[in-house]
Amino acid sequence: MIAAIALRELRTLFLSPLAWTLLAVLQLIMAYLFLAQLDTFLMWQPRLAGMEGAPGVTEVVATPLLRTAGFLLLLITPAITMRVFAEERRAGTLPLLLSSPAGMAEIVLGKFLGVLAFFWLLLAMLALMPLSLSLGTSLDLGRLAAGLLGLALLVAAMSAIGLYFSLLTEQPVVAAVSTLGALILLWIIDWSGGARAEVSGLFRYLSLQTHLDSFLKGLFSSADLAYYLLLAITFLVLATRRLDEQRLTG
Repeated sequence: MIAAIALRELRTLFLSPLAWTLLAVLQLIMAYLFLAQLDTFLMWQPRLAGMEGAPGVTEVVATPLLRTAGFLLLLITPAITMRVFAEERRAGTLPLLLSSPAGMAEIVLGKFLGVLAFFWLLLAMLALMPLSLSLGTSLDLGRLAAGLLGLALLVAAMSAIGLYFSLLTEQPVVAAVSTLGALILLWIIDWSGGARAEVSGLFRYLSLQTHLDSFLKGLFSSADLAYYLLLAITFLVLATRRLDEQRLTG
């Protein structure tokens, strides 16, 4: 049942002009940035060749590209997740879904996996750009893999947050704005420089960007992995409880 709901959600996404538009625009932006970073690397290469321990193509081209991709994914996630439940409620199809044999957790998880499959397909397309550099130079594949894993975990957490906010309102635009506000807050929460040390440490741990930066440096930490998984699980549980409340209240 979960797989059927996920496939239905993925199919619905690809039937939406918005999803195709976002895919095209994101690919265009990332292709431009990729070529710009590659041009910068080629310009610096003569000087880098004479430096001991100089950064390679992975640090100069791939890592900045993946960091920018993380921020762009933050901006487009609300546009994808806003319609998951809000649109079904507005169209009057949510009661039909709730009356199906599937449990509330299965519905939420199926919707989540459908959205996540869309984003992971997008990440696979983005990964082809830095991977193409391996045809002419040596890439740090371990660092690249860690960065892609970080992005995959990031979109999982952001999708779960967007899914929850989609359940709070009938208006997809309101869900999108609420999700965007929450994601931006979690992205910049560690920017406060005047906080006390213990508060500042808590803000750094809550920051989406801080944990992504660790992966982009090629570092795999169980703390970073646990952060994204706990964030995703927390909002999936909240979404399940919220959906169950809506089922009981009709």
